[in-house]
Amino acid sequence: MQNATPNPYLTVGQVAARYNVSTDSVWRWKRNGDLPAPVRIGTNCTRWRLTDLVEHESQLKTCFAVSADWLLAA
Repeated sequence: MQNATPNPYLTVGQVAARYNVSTDSVWRWKRNGDLPAPVRIGTNCTRWRLTDLVEHESQLKTCFAVSADWLLAA
């Protein structure tokens, strides 16, 4: 029996949900080069490869808070 795997191509709505932003933000990020290039599946069909997004995320700089005590002092 073959295991079902998630669809490796995401719609603009799915990308927006992944990053908790609007679809307009996704299109803006694409225009600005802040996201990997999408794949044109058809005339009006654009998708992002999940593997490309995961690779892009691994390249992003992150900042981790080790303490939130300063929030309580306010």
